[in-house]
Amino acid sequence: MKDMGEPKLKIVAMPSDTNPAGNIFGGWILSQIDLAGAIAARELAPERVVTISMDKVVFKQPVFVGDILSCYAKILNVGNTSINVRVEVVVQRIDELGCASCIRVTSALVSYVSVDKGGKKKPISSELKKIHGF
Repeated sequence: MKDMGEPKLKIVAMPSDTNPAGNIFGGWILSQIDLAGAIAARELAPERVVTISMDKVVFKQPVFVGDILSCYAKILNVGNTSINVRVEVVVQRIDELGCASCIRVTSALVSYVSVDKGGKKKPISSELKKIHGF
């Protein structure tokens, strides 16, 4: 897990987040991915970021009510106004014996753009890039 990035979001999956089959709705998970990635991107663009794309999301395992979902985010690269973030999603689940296990659920590559309050693209500070190693 050390290479997954930093923890950015931790939340309990609730009954209100389920689909008709009783599993946690994929759209809810995508929303958590977007939030976690945006938290990471805001470290480089503190005013505001907007999501421009989400790529390569494959749900490998279901998420159930009561699972603790954690999103880890790592900034992969930074352009003039864009920030690419990899988000890894794992759940902590208690089995029928009461043992906790960590299960990788999905991951995504998410791209954000730095914008000002009016929604216009805003260049990312070279100083912030340098501080974060870009």
